[in-house]
Amino acid sequence: MGLSTHVLDTMNGCPAAGMSVALYTTERVAGSDELRASLVKRFQLNDDGRNPDGPLYDNTSLKAGTYRLVFDVEGYFKAKGVVLPEPNFLGRVALDFGVAHTDQHYHVPLLVSPWSYSTYRGS
Repeated sequence: MGLSTHVLDTMNGCPAAGMSVALYTTERVAGSDELRASLVKRFQLNDDGRNPDGPLYDNTSLKAGTYRLVFDVEGYFKAKGVVLPEPNFLGRVALDFGVAHTDQHYHVPLLVSPWSYSTYRGS
């Protein structure tokens, strides 16, 4: 199945439909700990809080390496009418993760509120 994501809004108890997300590939800059990110695509989560149109990568196009998903948490909650402090505690949540086995499914869920988040490797 490749690579997919899913976001649950834990403040409202629902999928984070419409949240903006960006997917990047990353590589380490030679001689440093810095990562250089290259944008692959931007998308909006569907009504179920999932990436639209099937996997972000299927198993034939997923490559071993490092990736980054960036979730626009602040924009999502503002669009839902949540009154947020200025500056907001969470603006964007960036998750860096590695793919070692391209024959396996990498599902990257995010559970999020304006004040906290958690993630794990899903199935």
